[in-house]
Amino acid sequence: MKKSAIIIGSGIGGLSTALRLLSKGFDVKVYEKQNTIGGKTNQLVNEPFTFDLTASILMNKEIYKEVFSYANLDYKDYLEFMKVDPTYRCFYHDGIHYDFTRDIVSLIKTLESVSVKDSIGYIKLLSEVYERYIIANDHFLQKTFKNPVDFFKPSSIMSAFKTKTFSTSYELISKYVKDEKLQNFLCYQALYVGISPFEGPSIYTLVPVISQLYGLWHLKGGMYSYVKALEKAIHNFGGTITTNYNVDEILISDGKAVGIKSKDNEIVLGDVIISNADFPYTMDSLIKSDNHKGKYTANKLENMKYSCSTFIIYLGLKKKYPQLSVHNLYININFKENIDFAFTGILPTAPSFYLYCPTRIDNSMININGECLSIVVRVPNLFFNNVIWNENTDRFLRNNTISALKNIQGLEDIEENIVYESYLTPHDLKVDFNSYGGTAFGLSPTLNQTNYFRPHLKSNAVKNLYFVGSSVHPGPGVSIVLLSSKLVTQEIMK
Repeated sequence: MKKSAIIIGSGIGGLSTALRLLSKGFDVKVYEKQNTIGGKTNQLVNEPFTFDLTASILMNKEIYKEVFSYANLDYKDYLEFMKVDPTYRCFYHDGIHYDFTRDIVSLIKTLESVSVKDSIGYIKLLSEVYERYIIANDHFLQKTFKNPVDFFKPSSIMSAFKTKTFSTSYELISKYVKDEKLQNFLCYQALYVGISPFEGPSIYTLVPVISQLYGLWHLKGGMYSYVKALEKAIHNFGGTITTNYNVDEILISDGKAVGIKSKDNEIVLGDVIISNADFPYTMDSLIKSDNHKGKYTANKLENMKYSCSTFIIYLGLKKKYPQLSVHNLYININFKENIDFAFTGILPTAPSFYLYCPTRIDNSMININGECLSIVVRVPNLFFNNVIWNENTDRFLRNNTISALKNIQGLEDIEENIVYESYLTPHDLKVDFNSYGGTAFGLSPTLNQTNYFRPHLKSNAVKNLYFVGSSVHPGPGVSIVLLSSKLVTQEIMK
């Protein structure tokens, strides 16, 4: 008789774990709170515009392909990858912009236009961080660290020191790159995991380095096409996904997870329970007894560090803007001050932001001659009570951001070409997706909340209870969550 697995939440972690377990012969049922699947990796459709709700940067496509090869499927039957080049177009408040391309010759020319010294330093930075990435990938990202001995052994400790994570991202970058514009371009990308480049460990310099060395990709139809691909594969294997199902409790009997109960008191039983809901939310809301929470009691959760949140503006434009690439950054004045605001409970007055314009290369996301543009601003999470999220807050951030956007040459008329406009706030993340504290990436990946010190994939307090997602090991980001689905499946198969 098949073993049965119940998965709470249909985010990337839940869906990829479902496909992996189905391919190993499990009977899998996925339960989703919303009426659409995907969790935060969702889609916003307002004809003629289609937007990715949050995730948009696809690093290291091999990780995305691996989920399908694990299930003995050909990814080409499900996905179409499109190369993005330049990887980034970076605009600055003084009107200068640089293209950072995958081609090393073009990249060197761009860097030499800044200075030969910085060109040399930039390449040295790539080399050092690449070496750290190989160590981290081999010794940490691909390990579960279920037991202390898995982490606190001489080889792991030596490898940890080799990654030299005790400096911040900014300290490592500024060691090699002296030009402030290049520094800020590299520093901004640490925000992709919701941590400050001026406080977070330097291992997150691997984000810009992996983008440069492995390139960035776009999935035709947007990132949500990956969700649709997983859904198709799950159905082909006989798995089921139930939407509009609000899980209220993980049922535990004799120290073992045995099922779930809905808000409507419907009970579903299973041999294995996997929560793809945000880990702190799972502990706080879905596990009712403190005896079953392990160390993650309310007091423990309250004292943990959390990532910042995000404010996203979605603009449907009736005009093409060739000045933009797919992935763009805008570096504003007072860069450090405004970045720090996201971690100190203050709204940025001169925001720097990420601009995602997929319609530069993908016409399947739009039905008119225009653009879909998402503007992503990092903001404080809801644990900072001094920020009240309402229409006035949205308007304040919106106006400051659009004002900065119009500083880009050729985008001066952008406001008059907006035909659709919408926002995503920290409050939306909390209410719609059970994101604890309205964070963008769950628990912050600080040094004392990574590897063995991050919540584990398997519960230490309850048998047959597992977790997958941004707040558990190995950490935040779609590609890393896909790794967590691989690791949690290995644990279940044991």
